[in-house]
Amino acid sequence: MRIRDTTPPPVGFQLAPMIDIVFLLLIFFLVTYQITEQEKDLTIALPSTSEGSQEARVANKIVINLSKENVITISGRVLTQEELRETLKKIVRAAEVAGEGGADRQPIRIRVDRETTSEALLKLVDEIRSAGIWNIDFATTMPKPQ
Repeated sequence: MRIRDTTPPPVGFQLAPMIDIVFLLLIFFLVTYQITEQEKDLTIALPSTSEGSQEARVANKIVINLSKENVITISGRVLTQEELRETLKKIVRAAEVAGEGGADRQPIRIRVDRETTSEALLKLVDEIRSAGIWNIDFATTMPKPQ
């Protein structure tokens, strides 16, 4: 008489699905890091407003920081007025080459310190508009509850 072994075979650890999950997580964190890195200038105290809206983030949005000392930075690089003009011209050329609806569709986000003068802000907006970019929005925070 033949005796059959009824114990199931040992379960092995499937490595391929685990590798897939790890790579997906790695890609996710790399992409989100690149987006948040642009807005990392913590020295800027954003103004608060209750009427602001949260729009979906756009991958090609350029973030321009304007500090209370009227220092302009893009991607952590401090720019003079002339360097800003040249950088904006390069951005416009890149948007036109990419064919993303033209330079007027290039999104720009301005993060301005709440203590910055309106004159400095208006000069920055004039520079951006003179470069041919009209898609401008401003970063704000929600007011703190009383």
